[in-house]
Amino acid sequence: MKRRRRFWNVVDKLEAAIDQGIYKVGSRLPAERELAETHQVSRPTIREAIIALEVRGRVEVKTGSGVFVTDSSNVTVSEQPISAFELTQARALVEAEAAALAAATIQDHELAALKQSLADMQIPELAIEADQRFHEIIARSTRNNAIVMSIQNLWKLRRSEPQIIAAYDDVYSQSDEQRLQEHTSIYDAIASHDSSAARKAMHNHFNRLINALFAASEKKALEEIKRKTNETRGLYSISHLTQ
Repeated sequence: MKRRRRFWNVVDKLEAAIDQGIYKVGSRLPAERELAETHQVSRPTIREAIIALEVRGRVEVKTGSGVFVTDSSNVTVSEQPISAFELTQARALVEAEAAALAAATIQDHELAALKQSLADMQIPELAIEADQRFHEIIARSTRNNAIVMSIQNLWKLRRSEPQIIAAYDDVYSQSDEQRLQEHTSIYDAIASHDSSAARKAMHNHFNRLINALFAASEKKALEEIKRKTNETRGLYSISHLTQ
């Protein structure tokens, strides 16, 4: 959660700099290393901030060239917010079919990269990035750019919308071992070039995740009901009159 706060602090500061004209439309932002030193945060935190700014239409990431400030006046923002449940269902639909396709098309060097991302998931400070890299490797191995773009956009929502971040944070750290087992099952199915098993393994992963999100949501709702009940009990209690 501290890292999340740092990441949003960087987003706010960079947006303010853009609004003040410090970084003008069309100009390139400083390099990732320089931004990390300026804001005294890690480079992964800077990358998360850039993703958020890209989703908001404030910057454009050009591979091999850098990050450029864009004109946000023409950006259309969806009037309907996307919930963590909607995002997870969408990911399940898209990524299960991507896994099935990848099982038939993945190459040896991509399998090696996929296995390395599994190892990185076991390192707490690398876990979220390794998780994203795992899914993006699968997307790229489909050889379908539309699938790659779809999954990248879904991950941008996952890592830039405050409500979705909060919902995922509620369940992410509670299931490290189970999440690793699920990703290992996905890897094993893809490595075996079994499309049906890869699809099922991905569905199982997201089914567990969405149920965990519902459980966390229900727990919060019950805690809020209990809090309000205690407030009401305190307001109308007459125990002090009977003493």
